[in-house]
Formats: sequence, C-alpha cells, structure tokens
Amino acid sequence: MKKNILHLDLDTFFVSCERLIDSRLQKRPLLVGGTGDRGVVAACSYETRRFGVHSGMAMKVARRLCPEAVVIRGNASIYTKQSHLVTEIIKEKVPLFEKASIDEFYADLSGMDTFFGSYKYASELRATIIRETGLPISFGLSANKIVSKVATGEAKPNNQLQIDPGFEKSFLAPLSIKKIPSVGTKTYQILRNLGVDTVRVVQQMPVEMLVSALGVNGRTIWKRANGIDNPPLIPFHERKSISTERTFTKDTIDVTKLRTTVFAMAENLAYQLRKGEKLTACISVKIRYSDFNTYTKQHKIPYTSADHVIIPKILELFDQLYQRRLLIRLVGVKFTHIVSGNYQINLFDDTEEMLRLYHAMDTIRGKYGELSIQKAGSIGAKTIGRFNNPFNGEPPVVLAHRKL
Repeated sequence: MKKNILHLDLDTFFVSCERLIDSRLQKRPLLVGGTGDRGVVAACSYETRRFGVHSGMAMKVARRLCPEAVVIRGNASIYTKQSHLVTEIIKEKVPLFEKASIDEFYADLSGMDTFFGSYKYASELRATIIRETGLPISFGLSANKIVSKVATGEAKPNNQLQIDPGFEKSFLAPLSIKKIPSVGTKTYQILRNLGVDTVRVVQQMPVEMLVSALGVNGRTIWKRANGIDNPPLIPFHERKSISTERTFTKDTIDVTKLRTTVFAMAENLAYQLRKGEKLTACISVKIRYSDFNTYTKQHKIPYTSADHVIIPKILELFDQLYQRRLLIRLVGVKFTHIVSGNYQINLFDDTEEMLRLYHAMDTIRGKYGELSIQKAGSIGAKTIGRFNNPFNGEPPVVLAHRKL
C-alpha cells in the first residue's frame, strides 16, 4: 500500500489563541512568554520575525529588537483547551494519528486514495479545523513523517503542500540543511565547517563521511536528507518521567524559600502520581546557580507515590546538593522509573489515619483544584501546579519558564 502521512501544524499557536480571545491583536506584532527580565519567548507572531525575533529568545532581547510588540504572559490552560478541540476533530476524522506536541499532529491517510483522495481529504480536514476553531493551520503530505514535516514548514503560513511519491529528494535538495529535523545549532555548525549548506550536498556525500563527523546521528541525517527515513506513528506517549522546575525572578539564597519551593514541587508531583495511578522508584533534585553551573542529585527508592516517603527524601537531596552557598537561579524536581500501580501500604509505618488523609486531600484537589489544599511546608509556593493530566498520553505543554 502506498503510504500517505499527513503532518499538521497550528501556525504560531499561542499567538493565534491570544488573537481568538482579543481580536484587537490581529496583525499586530505579538510576543507570548515570560514577561520578567529572565522571560523567554514561547511564541512570536510573523510580524515580529522580520526584526529577527524567534521563539526561545530572551524576552528582553526580543523587546529590544521589536519595541512596538505587545507582550502577553502565556496561559497554559487556554492553549490546552484549544489543542484539545483540534485533537477531538482529528480523532473523529482520522483512523490513526499521533499528537507530537500541543500544536503538532501526524496522521496516517494510507489507503484513502481508493475512496476519497488523500490530498482532498487532508484539505477538507484542515478546512474543518479552521472553521470550527478559528485557528490557522498548515499541513504537508508525503510518503513519510520527515518529508511531510519539512513540507509543512515550507507551506506556512496557513497553507498546504503535497510532495508526490518519488519527488522527495528533489523537493528537499535546494533547502537549507537547517530544515532537516534533528539538525540543531551544534550539528549545523559542524556541517557548515564541512562546507555543507544545502540538503543537496548531504545527498551527494557518502554516508560514512557523515557518520565519522556526527556519529550515529550522521546516518539519521543522511537518510532524512534523502527522504527515506520513515519513523512510525506513535498514537500514545507513555510517560516515563514527570518533572517541574522554576526560575526565580531574582537569584536567591533564601534557604526557607528554596526548601518551600522544592517541598511544593515534590508534593504536587506525588499527587500527580496518585491521580494517574503511577509509582516512582527514582527521584532527583536540580539546582542552577547564578553562574549557570547546574547540578543534579538523584536517589533510588522503593516504588511509591506517598508524600511522607518522597518529600523528606527530596529535602534531604536538596540539603546534600546545596553546598556552594551561592545565589540560586533555578530549582527543579524530577521523578523517573515510573510504572503503573497504586501505593503499597507499609505494614509497620503506615496508619489507617494517614491513608484516609491522603484520600481526603486528593478528593479535595480533584474537586476544587490542585492548589485548594496544601501541606504547611508548601505554603508560599502558590504557583506550583498543573493544568492537565501528565499521564493522558499527550505530550506536555511547553511554555517559557514560569517565574517565582
């Protein structure tokens, strides 16, 4: 069967969501992200890009490049809701799809040529999404995920492009090597030092040369440049870890504030485990000092989701890690080695009162929100919390760092 893989990408998604809420923002330069001195641009409108602004840039630099831009702090709950609307439309119309990120989807339309015509069907799907959500969206259609993703990038903004079978190499050849997925800044610099500027040059190179220069990734890049890499669609993302981190508006040495923040992070992540019926066997704490040196310390524990097991160990890891007594820029907590399961009662340490307490607190959080009830040790860290279920199979929302 001839493969037809569709790639859909919501154009400047966060910006488009903000414009849905406030029509006065239409056609105005717009930046979405952290608004403080250390904020990061999570999304920028096309009107700002001619000034050199791009996502991932420091907000203060973006403001300097485009001083007339409107700056809005990101709202994850709004973007999650809009993404869910698009997901439901795709789920209803497509037999197999992958949600690669909050604003990016793949769909397998193989076999539809017999009945509908894959390009026609994809066009109708795109029109339906635009009509029912009001969000601009672009797509690329080809024989595999990689070429379709590149085609979507070439189709933007708010357009569509099909690459017919057999024309993958000729389509990719004149493009910059930066257009190939997995070619980041470091890889691009290595390729430029080798005299590689376009995909055509890679297509003409022996694969062994790329492998010697880039290692295993060289073979992947060579295959993608030749349009023959075909990773499968992944309809469900099984989370193996959950984490949270916070960048402070001002570097701090306030140990009470730091411990409160780490406490609240551990409490929130432990609740996420219980809500998703998951257990963790490895916890870690991360610290980034004002000089940008970053340190992480982890510890393996018996599988658990209990606050009274996790939180003391997290605080212990923080105390062991924080040795330099320098100002701290960022702290984070991460749980890994996650498996499905419910908390196993400890025969000697657990009491019926403690188990009932967990159940009551989790019930209140489920009904009134995750910040409706907190342990005394986490009071003061009110920005710690999530707006979605991390174990629902969807990729996490990626916003600019939230500040404290």
